[in-house]
Amino acid sequence: MPLLFAPVTTMLLGESTVAMSNPAFTFDHIHIISQHPHDSATWYVQMFGAEIVADKVAYGAPQIFLELGGKTLVIRGHRAGEAPTPARPIQPFANFSSHNAWGTDHFGFLYHGDLRAFHDELRAKGVQFPVELKQGNGGHLLCYVSAPDGVSIELMQV
Repeated sequence: MPLLFAPVTTMLLGESTVAMSNPAFTFDHIHIISQHPHDSATWYVQMFGAEIVADKVAYGAPQIFLELGGKTLVIRGHRAGEAPTPARPIQPFANFSSHNAWGTDHFGFLYHGDLRAFHDELRAKGVQFPVELKQGNGGHLLCYVSAPDGVSIELMQV
């Protein structure tokens, strides 16, 4: 799947769509460590319509596989010997928002629909938005959702 990142890059940079990665690689999953993995998985089902496709135990901890937008989210619990620390909250800066820490800042989904209406639907369900609806690079409507476990998710309308 060599065009995995081309649509977003095209939208953000205004470039033509071309193969941008090594075809030997395909995206597999996002892995989230959760204090309450079943509650977190339920949140993704209720808020985004994800589907739980497997619920297992790996190395003594729950490990739940969800499908969302053709991609896999893996949410797992605490494993013996780990001492996870809370994620830093996202912060606003002059022209952008960031967790202001090294490592993964957020992950994003392209939303094929009316993002304004979906935003309002999520807000009615109690979802918090550290970045409210705004025009992003290239003029596309976007927002950031606060998901369980300190995860930030960007939603961008296409």
